[in-house]
Amino acid sequence: MSRGSTVRIVLADDERMVRTALRAILDAEDGLTVVGEAGDGAEAVSEVRRLRPDVVLMDVRMPHIDGIRATEQILATPGDAPRVIVVTTFENDSSVYEALRAGAAGFLLKRADADTLVQAVRLVACSDTLLFPAAVRALADRHARPATAPPAWLPRLTGRERDVLRLMARGLTNAEIAARLQVGPATVKSHVAAVLSKTGARDRTGAVIAAYEAGFIREEADGA
Repeated sequence: MSRGSTVRIVLADDERMVRTALRAILDAEDGLTVVGEAGDGAEAVSEVRRLRPDVVLMDVRMPHIDGIRATEQILATPGDAPRVIVVTTFENDSSVYEALRAGAAGFLLKRADADTLVQAVRLVACSDTLLFPAAVRALADRHARPATAPPAWLPRLTGRERDVLRLMARGLTNAEIAARLQVGPATVKSHVAAVLSKTGARDRTGAVIAAYEAGFIREEADGA
């Protein structure tokens, strides 16, 4: 995703000490650089529009505009939107699920260690897999809002696209999906693009959330 060899990051958290700690960890890594900070959601939106980073680490609870609304506004900005990772204290918080529904690429616990933080930023920057799939599945199981009727996109998925979506939900990369389905990586990339287009999702996380709310993942699991 990065426009060069370095992933550019904006930190949004109302605690300066948290931002300082995150900056120290990320700036120490090759290929990662923190280009800006924000102390609330409104400032985060402004800084992202000004700096156009690749990744945003977004606290959920902040003054003026919370992380969910800030994520919505950032992703609604014309042009290439950054990937947003929500940073939270509680992994089962309904606010985290709402942030994923708003378009966040994944979430990270504040108690995560430095290696996990760096891995998460690198992972969403390349966007080839779902960030912490088991945790996303647990959130969806707890907070998903089941549709009263199948969405229009569901019957439009081909059989192979359904296979790909199911494997996306398990957190497999394109290469792993290709090996599982015994097809080429380019074919998988095409199927993933079709899934995102048909579900109207911005990325893999959005497609998986849509699949849960359509009842697709549960149905597939029940039939496995």
